[in-house]
Amino acid sequence: MLSKIKTCVLYGLEGYEIDVETDLSGGLPNFSIVGLPDISIKESKERVRSAVKNSGYSFPVSRITVNLAPANLKKEGSQIDLPIAVGILAASKIIKEKIGNKTIIIGELSLDGKITAVEGALPMVISMRNNNFERIIIPEDNKEECGAIEGIEVVPVNNLIRLVEYLNKEIEIDPFKNDYEKFNQLEVFNEDFSEIKGQPAMKRAVEIAAAGMHNVLLLGSPGSGKTMIARRIPTILPDLTFEESLEVTKIYSISGLLSGKGLIRKRPFRSPHHTSSRVAMAGGGSKPSPGEVSLAHYGVLFLDEIPEFPKNVLEVLRQPMEDGKISISRANGSFTFPAKFMFVAAMNPCCCGYLGDSTHECTCTQSQIDKYLGKISGPLLNRIDIQVEVSPVKYEDLKNTNEEESSSEIKKRIINARNIQKERYKEIGIITNSELSGRYISKYCKTNSESESLLKSAFETLGLSARAYNKILKVARTIADLEGCENIKTIHVAEAIQYRNLDRKYWR
Repeated sequence: MLSKIKTCVLYGLEGYEIDVETDLSGGLPNFSIVGLPDISIKESKERVRSAVKNSGYSFPVSRITVNLAPANLKKEGSQIDLPIAVGILAASKIIKEKIGNKTIIIGELSLDGKITAVEGALPMVISMRNNNFERIIIPEDNKEECGAIEGIEVVPVNNLIRLVEYLNKEIEIDPFKNDYEKFNQLEVFNEDFSEIKGQPAMKRAVEIAAAGMHNVLLLGSPGSGKTMIARRIPTILPDLTFEESLEVTKIYSISGLLSGKGLIRKRPFRSPHHTSSRVAMAGGGSKPSPGEVSLAHYGVLFLDEIPEFPKNVLEVLRQPMEDGKISISRANGSFTFPAKFMFVAAMNPCCCGYLGDSTHECTCTQSQIDKYLGKISGPLLNRIDIQVEVSPVKYEDLKNTNEEESSSEIKKRIINARNIQKERYKEIGIITNSELSGRYISKYCKTNSESESLLKSAFETLGLSARAYNKILKVARTIADLEGCENIKTIHVAEAIQYRNLDRKYWR
């Protein structure tokens, strides 16, 4: 007997339809799987055999051949366990009803017949919905992440017995639908900007960076609050939209980082250790998976003590900082993952950390300082829009009992600036000023003659690159948006130029 069940495999963030063809024929008992299966699929033979027997069904004593079509596409993932088991049960007439060509089945089997969660369920559901499938059967532990998808029935099941009864129409299982009407409820954070004493210049720079999604470098001596403020940036960023949340959740789903949770509602904050490898940062592996740059999508990627990171790891950041995505090429194909993040870096000005500190003496030689700063390449530094020098916190600021501005107050201004940008760029498909490029900079970042004169002077004096010039214009546009100004003024350009002074002070 022959049966055909449809399932799905992932390549990057895209799901591809697979036919699981099962044939039971005469001859010596044998169980073979063909069609370029990987090791996890080949091992599914024993999981399927035990799950079927331990669920109380007879495993056919015959020659079993399972073909995964198309045969020229490599298949990976344990989610094919369940469709193989269903195919065998359908071929042996234990499942009597026709399943149909508009139903997808995914799930991993335990030896006792329980259906366990799989990685990447959400992108599979979205891809199959886009391929016009009407129903998808998934593990119950994956229902929270998949329940928000419109246009396809999501049927959660927890064991093989219940699935067989459902397919034989002996029981009903209602499609799961998550109630996301309250999706935009305010998220509660344990940290707040009001906890930061003093440091008005650093707060101002970070607010501008958050308003336009600009990259920012915080340079200062130890204990000046660089890490403290970086960890509070998510508290002032606008809430994720539903579409952004779906995209972020897809990335975390294929990375196995959801643990049965629903959609991610907080913007990601990733802070990898300086021992992280190039693959950990960019993504990859034999089965390419997202790295830190993709896990920070629509959120913050924070590198503390950035000179301590290996140079080859830092250079990986150049493409995603410019393009908002990262491409990974392997022998079995090329994969592209989204990577739109706000890059935040913190560092000391020298090895001992006290260069330029009025309260401590620097013990580093000039060669040590040059070597330390030389770990940050010019091309990477050039991609950082805002560079700010952080002064040590004063005693008077620490003892000041006045209430500091809270994250919610700063967030309101940032949301207003983001709304201005969203309305301005609705015709060209971008959201923030940092995404402007080419002719759009000339169109939306127009300056007056006084501002042009100031820019020319800064360009020649600081020896700026064309990229740095464009960065100044985009930051000035964001400063104007924060003030609600339609046109960029000279004062906005002057402040934006100020955030490039470190180019000259430390790296010249």
